[in-house]
Amino acid sequence: MTIGPDHAARLVPERRALADDVYDVILGLLMDHRIEPGAKVSIDGIARDFDVSPTPVREALARLESEGLVVKRPLRGYTAAPLLDAEGLRKLFEMRRILEPAAAQLAAGRMTPATVAALQELADDMRASASSAQDEGTRYQDYRDFADQDAQFHRIIAEHSGNDLLADAIVRLRSHMHLYRLYFKHGIEQDTSGEHEAVLDALRGRDAAAAAAAMLDHIEHSYARMAPHVED
Repeated sequence: MTIGPDHAARLVPERRALADDVYDVILGLLMDHRIEPGAKVSIDGIARDFDVSPTPVREALARLESEGLVVKRPLRGYTAAPLLDAEGLRKLFEMRRILEPAAAQLAAGRMTPATVAALQELADDMRASASSAQDEGTRYQDYRDFADQDAQFHRIIAEHSGNDLLADAIVRLRSHMHLYRLYFKHGIEQDTSGEHEAVLDALRGRDAAAAAAAMLDHIEHSYARMAPHVED
């Protein structure tokens, strides 16, 4: 994989050797398929293209491996993880259907005004990010704020379930990162934002059954949006 010094310079305007900066750039390349699924990810090549030492590249790739976006194999190094196929998508959503409604149900009884306010702020920010993404385009950097806010909304609910094992399982799925790498299309933002508002309304009312039902409805609609794309 060769990106080229000119493109690399645009991606990293200032020569920063921090692993977080390198991580952000490689993540964008993976999400946009500039590094194609299954392609080899060369530590030396990335270090050369970005004019950094191999150390922050290794650190960034280790982080991406933990998130399931790259795969490391003995004697072969790193490759970009394959995209979810129909079976992988089905299994991911099976897990989400089991875990996330339960987390929302448990979190409903543990909502504080501060947590509700934080979730409302995220919901508001997502609407603003949706408008911005609509104007900008479909590159990852154009909708990254929305994707990050989406994941954070779900993470906060999971963490307020009162069950650390349940919350950890939800976070470790990294479902939003894998789904947005698979597919992003304008219109998803508005649908997702509306479904989040339904979950938030139930949590605000501390209605456990309604929170679980709203979360399940959101997950079912999300699968319905994704599945046809994978089948195609």
